[in-house]
Amino acid sequence: PNGTGNETHLLTYEGAGKIIQKLSPDMAEHIFRFISGEEVMRTADIAHILGYLGWKDIMRARVSRKWREAAKKTLVPTNFPVHRVRSYNAMRVMTTALPNMQRLWISGLDEGHKYSDGEDPDPDGMSILANTTHDINIISNFRKLRALTISRSPMNGRYPVLFNFPLLEELDLRGCGNVRFDLDMLSGLHLLKDLNLKLNGPHCTGDLRSLRVLRDTLEKVNIDSCPNIRGNFMDLADFPHLKDLNLYDTSISGDIRGIGKNDFPALETLKLPKTVNGGVGYKFHSVSDVPSFMQAIYLLIRRTPGLFSDYHLENAFLWELSKDSDQWYDWEYDGLPPPFKLECVRAGSHFGWRWTSYHADDDFDDEDEEDRCQACEVNWLDAGPNSKSIHFADYIDELETEIFRGYTQPPTKDEFRQLLKQGKRKR
Repeated sequence: PNGTGNETHLLTYEGAGKIIQKLSPDMAEHIFRFISGEEVMRTADIAHILGYLGWKDIMRARVSRKWREAAKKTLVPTNFPVHRVRSYNAMRVMTTALPNMQRLWISGLDEGHKYSDGEDPDPDGMSILANTTHDINIISNFRKLRALTISRSPMNGRYPVLFNFPLLEELDLRGCGNVRFDLDMLSGLHLLKDLNLKLNGPHCTGDLRSLRVLRDTLEKVNIDSCPNIRGNFMDLADFPHLKDLNLYDTSISGDIRGIGKNDFPALETLKLPKTVNGGVGYKFHSVSDVPSFMQAIYLLIRRTPGLFSDYHLENAFLWELSKDSDQWYDWEYDGLPPPFKLECVRAGSHFGWRWTSYHADDDFDDEDEEDRCQACEVNWLDAGPNSKSIHFADYIDELETEIFRGYTQPPTKDEFRQLLKQGKRKR
């Protein structure tokens, strides 16, 4: 084929069929007229049609000058994975053949291969034994990239090229312990909606406030297991489109009681680290602090019922009394520790909380211990169901307590010892 005249053989009926199902009737008729030889299509029309195909089909269709030019103009929405040297070489070809690639996933290479070091590589980082290096900077040719994932890739150092895509909407950087990255490097990604940073180790740094330049676009922020990410989570409270916020296992600070009724207006899910007062795994220094935290949680789930995962809500975010508290004591009898942990209680639409000896997934010392209720009385945050309510049975079940009957907070050490003696005599 020479790019002139009838080119109907370049688009098969099978390939056209994949496209036609997604097109309007007018465009579908246009394709059929083209296939039948009644019409010669412009390069722009071909590029539009190729945009409904995957990158493999587009590459196969590049069999004439016109179609190669059309491919260069085609927006390619399908994800292209780079996980071996062979796929890296294919990506090198695509930087000129399909420069409008929109989704790229870069992970490992074959044994003995790595990407060339970036700026300021870590000499003490994980050793990457490789005889052959490959240039990662070639991805800069994909100027219309919308989504970029870098996952456990053999890279070391700082790579400005990763953050120089003005149309990027999704950035996913995970398991890249040797990649140096700071949140302020995101300042040029003005359209970023989805940010995912996970398991990136100490070289992933920055202050959460650096994200404020993306206030009007960010919808999802997932920064997990990046201990050198700091700042206050409330710096994102006025982000109008933020739906999902996960800052688990970071060094973010703040207080969950500080969330006001107008803060995080679009938020649907929330997970905060133990360094936040009220985050997952937070430890209390005083028993008297707990009610205000539980009240804050109650108000948040009334506003957004699915804000927290069922697991974390049931286990009260793995909250417990700190060993540094003056009210904590080291005492254990017959396998039973004091009720220094917390759990939430739900009976129908009613919500409460109580002190308990165990969280739901704790290990038990004997098979009968799990069946015994080792919790204090429930502190209900509303009136609780009454005897005429269909949830009354649930309410009664939740109130049942064996050893700590009448206690709404942990007993003192002397009280605990006496209660255990009484319980032993009853058995």
